[in-house]
Amino acid sequence: MRKKIVAGNWKMNKNLREGANLAKELKAAMAGKTVNCEVVVCPPFIHLALMSIIFEDKTIKVGAQNCADKPSGAYTGEVSAAMLASTEAQYVILGHSERRAYYGETNAILKEKVKLALENKLTPIFCIGEVLEEREADRQNEVVKTQIEEGLFDLSADDFGKIVLAYEPVWAIGTGKTATSEQAQEMHAYIRQILAEKYGETVANETSILYGGSCNAGNAKELFSNPDVDGGLIGGASLKVDTFLPIVEAF
Repeated sequence: MRKKIVAGNWKMNKNLREGANLAKELKAAMAGKTVNCEVVVCPPFIHLALMSIIFEDKTIKVGAQNCADKPSGAYTGEVSAAMLASTEAQYVILGHSERRAYYGETNAILKEKVKLALENKLTPIFCIGEVLEEREADRQNEVVKTQIEEGLFDLSADDFGKIVLAYEPVWAIGTGKTATSEQAQEMHAYIRQILAEKYGETVANETSILYGGSCNAGNAKELFSNPDVDGGLIGGASLKVDTFLPIVEAF
């Protein structure tokens, strides 16, 4: 049975004190609760080492939002996968639509990042998805397939089995729009079909595919009830316990 995951992407929010307070508040709110999914917190880099201490019992996992496509060297401002691993982070978000759009990350660059993440025992949460123009032109399947093929299909079946996918309908991020439950299920099922054609039914059926488009307390239960939606990559709603915890509890 594939893993159910709810991951909070804090993006560029929370200073050191605010982040520590939010982490402690989330830990306290979850204490004693039975949750039916893995909970991951993905804060800015400055928080990672502290998060691993706050969540030392590993009931909440820690992830980063990005890593460099080089192992080390004279790359000012970059943070390597090995550095992330040294903080005891376990996940790393790669290929988020904002990284692709604002920082020019290509599928070729992301392929290198995935390789380095896996070498350092990090689980990539690999993001894929179409923008509004592509959806309106009915090109969403073509776009998503290309992102998966060019970013991930050089991996062995064994290594691909260590990947988590996150489908982001980019037109539904921060816009208040949300893909309908049916649209989410349709794309997740299509993604699983692509994986089955490349790696076989077993790998496809064991790959967790998260939904990453304005998932919130109001729609999480409906989205997660779909057979091919295995959780969520949560943005703004992850910045407060009272909006994040209900999503966790939707499973």
